[in-house]
Amino acid sequence: MNKVYVVGLGPGAGKQMTVEAREVLEMCDVIVGYTVYVDLVKDAFPEKTFLTTPMKQEVKRCQMALEEAAKGKTVAMICSGDSGVYGMAGLMYETGADFETVEIEVVPGITAAIGGAAVLGAPLTHDFAVISLSDLLTPWEKIEARVKAAAMADFVICLYNPSSKKRKDYLQKACDYMLEYKKEDTVCGIVRNIGREGESYQLLTLKELRDTVVDMFTTVFIGNEETKIVNGKMVTPRGYHNV
Repeated sequence: MNKVYVVGLGPGAGKQMTVEAREVLEMCDVIVGYTVYVDLVKDAFPEKTFLTTPMKQEVKRCQMALEEAAKGKTVAMICSGDSGVYGMAGLMYETGADFETVEIEVVPGITAAIGGAAVLGAPLTHDFAVISLSDLLTPWEKIEARVKAAAMADFVICLYNPSSKKRKDYLQKACDYMLEYKKEDTVCGIVRNIGREGESYQLLTLKELRDTVVDMFTTVFIGNEETKIVNGKMVTPRGYHNV
């Protein structure tokens, strides 16, 4: 079968991996992915052929997967979380346009926004926006505009890639933009290592969040004006009590 499955592993490639994703990996001949993600599944599928590339070689990774599929093998391109949310699904379709004999199928997974929300409680029960603070592929000016627009519209906001060694002050900048439209005591939450060993969370205000140190393994949630803390959990009401 000349086919590539683009598979979302979920946040930690453990118990939050879907049944469908696990069945696809069991069926495939070859598993392709970023080195860190492949390491998450190697022990569970020792009989498979694994192909990896480091970061910033995403196009090469897609070509590798498609070339293996063109040989008649069934291939899984794996991604953390969901393959269509900051994942490889779009690039795979773009690259796959040159491989007419290869079929591509996307297998969804639990993205960090959903996995992290469950840890915090129920912060995403109403409209929300997901924004990555990484400017590797998106100009910072566009990120700034999106953060401000989401804050002005009072969306609950989920931030991916909030900080790194080269971007230590990006979360602080984002909080400053949001403070133009949101109150200092807006309920916020952060979750570290979602679905992995060492998972933890913290509830805090937007003012406190501004000066909080986070890393690339942290997902950040900023509430809307109705978000509150209920029994130690972050909750955004949908409005059912008002009906």
